[in-house]
Amino acid sequence: MERLIYLLSSLVFFMLVEGSYSILSPSGVNYEVVALIAIKSDLHDPYNVMENWDATSVDPCSWRMVTCSQDGYVSALGLPSLSLSGTLSSRIGNLTNLQSVLLQNNNITGPFLDVIGKLEKLQTLDLSNNKLFGEIPDSVGNLKNLNYLRLNNNSLRGLVPNSLAKVESLTLVDLSFNNLSGPLPKISARTFKVVGNPLICGPTSQNNCSVLYPESPFPPDAVKEQSNLGAKRHVAIAFGTSFATVISIIIIVGLLSWWRCRHNQQIFFDVNEQYDREVRLGHLREYTFKELRAATSHFNSKNILGKGGFGIVYKGKLHDGTVVAVKRLKDYSAVGVEMQFQTEVELISLAVHRNLLRIWGFCLTENERLLVYPYMPNGSVASQLKEHFHGRPVLDWFRRKRIALGTARGLTYLHEQCDPKIIHRDVKAANILLDEDFEAVVGDFGLAKLLDHRDSHVTTAVRGTVGHIAPEYLSTGQSSEKTDVFGFGILLLELITGLKAVDFGRVTNQKGVMLDWVKKLHQEGKPNLMVDKDLENNFDRMELHEMVQVALLCTHFNPSHRPKMSEVLRMLEGDGLAEKWEQLQNFETPRYRSSECCSQRYSDFIEESSLVVEAIELSGPR
Repeated sequence: MERLIYLLSSLVFFMLVEGSYSILSPSGVNYEVVALIAIKSDLHDPYNVMENWDATSVDPCSWRMVTCSQDGYVSALGLPSLSLSGTLSSRIGNLTNLQSVLLQNNNITGPFLDVIGKLEKLQTLDLSNNKLFGEIPDSVGNLKNLNYLRLNNNSLRGLVPNSLAKVESLTLVDLSFNNLSGPLPKISARTFKVVGNPLICGPTSQNNCSVLYPESPFPPDAVKEQSNLGAKRHVAIAFGTSFATVISIIIIVGLLSWWRCRHNQQIFFDVNEQYDREVRLGHLREYTFKELRAATSHFNSKNILGKGGFGIVYKGKLHDGTVVAVKRLKDYSAVGVEMQFQTEVELISLAVHRNLLRIWGFCLTENERLLVYPYMPNGSVASQLKEHFHGRPVLDWFRRKRIALGTARGLTYLHEQCDPKIIHRDVKAANILLDEDFEAVVGDFGLAKLLDHRDSHVTTAVRGTVGHIAPEYLSTGQSSEKTDVFGFGILLLELITGLKAVDFGRVTNQKGVMLDWVKKLHQEGKPNLMVDKDLENNFDRMELHEMVQVALLCTHFNPSHRPKMSEVLRMLEGDGLAEKWEQLQNFETPRYRSSECCSQRYSDFIEESSLVVEAIELSGPR
């Protein structure tokens, strides 16, 4: 009996260990590390972006271009626009928890791998603008959660597999500019592009093949009936005939039931409100207004997390108990721009990185736009800078350094790994959120502009927060990645000083702005005087010196002399700061507006700007 108990106990222990370390081989090797190293080995990486991919590591979650889920599995691989060549290793099939693969705009060659069909959790697959050849395998039909599929601008041939018709979650499929042939399967994606495939779209049919949409869900007679439905209902109401009203409702319910059966989707109709719908676009969900109103207790003021120029953020609790943050955008009319808004949200939602706030979904009605995000339990950096726990600052020096690194990684991803790239335009402590582990999460893309690589800047009305806005943006309204770099430099100063830049003058009873004050103390060799007094000298002097130098490099008045975010990240990690700083000191900079850049005060730009900018926060945290 004792032996039986021992065997059962051993079996239970083994099952627990196996469940906890299922990612490890019997010899303790991480299968995902092996797969990623194989991918690295088969690719030529001219910019060494995979330099920190270490075969001896047991945890790939800190590697560049790799994102992990909360349970520690690799969930996203993002290596777009990096001039990668070589082939894609078949070991990618072992990364079975992948949800996003972004390898577009490289020079990767080889066949479309059949093993990709093993990635059943995959939602986004972008291999466009490479040199892939061969056929699209039938296994792609196994990707039941696939939402976006981009294989355009390759050299793929053969038939489009019929198995794609089984993937009901597809929203966009782009197979344009290959050598594919027909007939085409009936794919349910809202957008299906096949232009540039001569065997499918010949010269005479090119204009009709650019975008194919799925056929109408209603048969012709039903469409006619639906188009006349509104008129019937008004006539019924005019005559006050309850019988006709009932018949109209029966027809509506019948049509909706027919649609639901055909497409296996749940659709809601509420006769007391505007038509509500629940749609899932891969991981992105469209919520009903009624659902979000209930979640926030009718947008109760007690649930407000923050306010900004673009709206109010509420804490909400969905019917399944999930706690969310709901951003209700203000001053909005959705007439004629519904598709534009959805497209923008879907594109932004493709930015997947551990240091970026992930959009969960949205709500769009005639008069409302709402965005739904995961709730960040530790609020924002701005809200925590002056908080204490047991007499000690919640954000100690170690956490502040980690926040700087996490924010830099998130912005590097937005600027250099997204396609199209994303400019945030309001980088500040209030927009850097903190998860349960105080990991930095870049939030508030309400001001973000999506740029194509062909654009070096975008000109818009100046929006942002005074004290964070770059001089060239104040002067000309032109923003670029370097605008965000300037904002990041100010964020570093906020982390160092423990003050919000916008409150600097009021809190310190000093004239001018934080940047001018920091420059003065740095020139006088008194960096310790700028450090948050709450830290009580519990900080690394060398790291302080380096962080101040990085901040001053980022806030250079001439944007062309500011580093890129990838360079900023490397400097914060301890690589290249001395060379960059020396280069700047030896560089004769022409005076910005006919004055030496370093002596020009930032406050002068605010005062002299021809643009009317109130000294308030023009946007706020999510």
